[in-house]
Amino acid sequence: MAPPASSNFPLEMILMTIETNFDSNYRKVLVAARRARQLQNGSQALIPTRSNKACRIAQEEIEAGKIAYVKNEAEVHKPLVEGPAIPILLS
Repeated sequence: MAPPASSNFPLEMILMTIETNFDSNYRKVLVAARRARQLQNGSQALIPTRSNKACRIAQEEIEAGKIAYVKNEAEVHKPLVEGPAIPILLS
């Protein structure tokens, strides 16, 4: 999730791209699940379909290229950890 806009970090500085190809099956499942939830909450299907199930409709919409997602291009910074990453318990 993108950080909130403020005077120190405006939204214009966050690099985002709209992706239609999925880089992993995990991302595809997440996007399909979110779209299925939208359909269950009353959104209309973007393609004609014979299915009544939200998950199947979401999958068909993705296969038809009607669903895209926004990919945040911000760098991920790992926190600095001093010492061993896993604590050693002494008994």
